[in-house]
Amino acid sequence: MEKIVVEGGKRLEGEIVVSGAKNAVLPLMAACILSEGKNIITNVPDLADVRTMAKLLQILGADVEYDSGTLTIDSSGLNNWEAPYDLVKTMRASVLVLGPLTARFGKARVSLPGGCAIGERPIDQHLKGLSILGSKIQIEEGYVETSAPRLTGGIIPFDVSTVTGTENLILSSVLAEGETVLLNAACEPEVTDLVTALNKMGADITGIGTDIITIRGVKKLSPLTDYEVMPDRIEAGTYMIASVLTKGDLMIRNCRFENMGALIGKLIEIGAHITRENGGIRVKSNGEIKSTDITTLPYPGFPTDMQAQMMTLMSTSDGLSVLTETIFPQRFLHAGELRRMGADIKLVGNSAVVRGVKHLSGAPTMASDLRASASLVLAGLAAVGRTEISRVYHLDRGYDKLDSKLETLGASIWREKE
Repeated sequence: MEKIVVEGGKRLEGEIVVSGAKNAVLPLMAACILSEGKNIITNVPDLADVRTMAKLLQILGADVEYDSGTLTIDSSGLNNWEAPYDLVKTMRASVLVLGPLTARFGKARVSLPGGCAIGERPIDQHLKGLSILGSKIQIEEGYVETSAPRLTGGIIPFDVSTVTGTENLILSSVLAEGETVLLNAACEPEVTDLVTALNKMGADITGIGTDIITIRGVKKLSPLTDYEVMPDRIEAGTYMIASVLTKGDLMIRNCRFENMGALIGKLIEIGAHITRENGGIRVKSNGEIKSTDITTLPYPGFPTDMQAQMMTLMSTSDGLSVLTETIFPQRFLHAGELRRMGADIKLVGNSAVVRGVKHLSGAPTMASDLRASASLVLAGLAAVGRTEISRVYHLDRGYDKLDSKLETLGASIWREKE
């Protein structure tokens, strides 16, 4: 295992390019199950989660190749409809194969994803939707088993907004007979990216970007050809916060300003100077960090995947901030590690009360999940002294060479064997 070591106090300056979005490419890979032929996806980040999904598709019978950001998936030979526990337990997004396998084969057997470090994330909305579409569902020995000769359209009302649930039921419905309407569907840009790709494959989906999505079933989809994955808005947001924390000046390229309104608004509110320049976003800071309150909400609200990074930023602000987590109320494991570095954080229910301190101090820390690991790297950049972050395999699930990219901007950061 490796750890990341950061010597804090370095100002970040320069230009950085954002990778393709993890949360967009995984459902796109699952979508390839629905076609027969060679699918080509570009701007694919080199991530542990992408490799896990590729391994799962290979177990299902697909041929998968990855070369310099291009992913080729030949789904012609798919002959298996079981996603085993050994893979699903390592990446919850594996459950995205449940819908397309049921649509293609009329049946699926997928391991239940189980618990998660950021809190419980049940798949009851996925199963409710599949049942409405006509699938029989059994849960035995930790596996979900579906069975339906052909899915038929229906009206599916989500009790809560769920990104993965929305994606899974879109993937279930595109080959179903008749019309399916998803009510209270998730509006995240990654959902829009999936719908755009499916329509290029021959699907008939309307309501893109809204909470009411209508899918008219088609008999067949064509392979996805040369589809470019959208930029990762969470990676871009992490660089923005890094610039503010280090009194930096960063030009961030390959990111979409229009997908990041909630975060950009908060950064401007706390004192950052942000402009759109030449197709990118420039973030400058003079070191002033005002306190602010944040509540995580479904898109277009403030993203839960930026909460941990924002907690690091508020730990060095000039006042008192309250961060309220409404998506995953237990998602505060990073607070204890930030306290080890001198942060003043108190947890009250699903809120974190953060009182800014003059500076953080380097310390040994341990990552608990993907976004928590990014928050600790950010804390290391801003801290006085040396910070060590262990269990960085969490980071590699969702950030493509984050430490190397930060090093090119002036950070003193490297990896060591533990």
